[in-house]
Amino acid sequence: MSKSTARFTLDPAFTVGQVNARVFGSFVEHLGRCVYTGVYEPDHPTADEAGLRTDVLDLVRELGVTAVRYPGGNFVSGYKWEDSVGPVEDRPRRLDLAWHSTETNRFGLSEFIAFLKKLGPEAEPMMAVNLGTRGVAEALELQEYANHPSGTALSDLRAAHGDKEPFGIRLWCLGNEMDGPWQTGHKTAQEYGRLAAETARAMRQADPGVELVACGSSSQAMPTFAEWEATVLQEAYDLVDHISLHAYYEPVDGDVDSFLASAVDMESFIENVVATADHIGAKLKSKKRINLSFDEWNVWYLSKWEEHAKTFEQTDWPEAPRLLEDNYSVTDAVVFGSLLIALLRHADRVTVACLAQLVNVIAPIMTEPGGPAWRQTTFFPFAQASKYGRGQVLDVRVDSPTYETKKYGETDLLHATAVRAADGTVTVFAVNRSRTQPLPLEVALNGLCLTAVTEHSALADADPDARNTLDDPGRVVPHPVEGTALADGTLTAVLEPLSWNVIRLA
Repeated sequence: MSKSTARFTLDPAFTVGQVNARVFGSFVEHLGRCVYTGVYEPDHPTADEAGLRTDVLDLVRELGVTAVRYPGGNFVSGYKWEDSVGPVEDRPRRLDLAWHSTETNRFGLSEFIAFLKKLGPEAEPMMAVNLGTRGVAEALELQEYANHPSGTALSDLRAAHGDKEPFGIRLWCLGNEMDGPWQTGHKTAQEYGRLAAETARAMRQADPGVELVACGSSSQAMPTFAEWEATVLQEAYDLVDHISLHAYYEPVDGDVDSFLASAVDMESFIENVVATADHIGAKLKSKKRINLSFDEWNVWYLSKWEEHAKTFEQTDWPEAPRLLEDNYSVTDAVVFGSLLIALLRHADRVTVACLAQLVNVIAPIMTEPGGPAWRQTTFFPFAQASKYGRGQVLDVRVDSPTYETKKYGETDLLHATAVRAADGTVTVFAVNRSRTQPLPLEVALNGLCLTAVTEHSALADADPDARNTLDDPGRVVPHPVEGTALADGTLTAVLEPLSWNVIRLA
């Protein structure tokens, strides 16, 4: 047996957990052009009666997005929900401190809910409350306005605004990145933990059935990481359902090999938060298990944004400026696919995840004002995972050739997972991290009634920097791979260098 071959075994007796559909969530923040000239552009040739771009709606449906987090992000820490409801012409213009912009509030809560309804039945709101500049009272007011059927001041106000039926928001974020000094209203872990607990307690008094997400660390690199989670959960453990994680990845100093291994960090982040949450549960002698909401993740060229932010004119507060409009390469898409694999490999605990963000802002979908919308390279792994990654995640333990990385040491060239659907079909998601060499793959199938390869699709390119642009929107698309076979209970394939692969078996 060649040491250059990667191997693993699939057996339905060994599983990780059932995939929660919310793992294929996304994120719409009032940031840059995500909303204005992204999902919402009343003057666009494709706009519907509500001002929503139907070309974007079509792409979002194709992407397969489920839960959508809103309205932030950093934006939420200065958000007044009252500004975003009622007659559009009466809504105030506000300064947005988070992104140094002017918010017009032309698109608000009602418009967001209407947008989700047009996406389809799986699209559900994940609403964030402002615990930066506001607190318990305002969270309760928003909850009453959004969810109470009728007969109170705020529920009747919603009806008067044209929304007779309640919005039925089940999933709520208790603030955003409150550990970060960049956050308006930043708090210590003790301060935030108390506020989150009091807000959660009050929201459950209004509706015991709400699902609540407490803020975890903004990244594993935060100096307060793990201690933050422990302190917050000590206060709020029995009052919340999830703790959040946020992570973004980019190549640092041209170190592409470490960048390709970004999921090593993501998986350790998940496992460390699980360990911390379970430790607090044990201390509190609680039978409850806290799940994880990975409600911001992506490839993000953050260092470019930080340089750009230094150039802001303090007197200039533009509307919907072009911010964070990263254009993704094939390399970025392979890393992105690997991050999806990491989430699926922890489906037993990661029950919500939100790709940040949905349109224009570090997004799989790009638009031009008045012009077309198109798919970035990262669009394809997400759409394929959402379509074929539903079911039971099988326990994949790879025996893989390795390579050396500066950041993570010796790392497997193969990163993989597999999902068994309700009909018994299996989809293998696999990434070859080698930039130069194809990777032979052998998968032993035990106890699975599978006889054929129905598809092997790869996202790869001779130019690892190839990307889709306004001028060439179809430059990068997945292509079929020949030669993948299933015989005598063994799947054999060759994964192209630097590739994201979807292999479907029936």
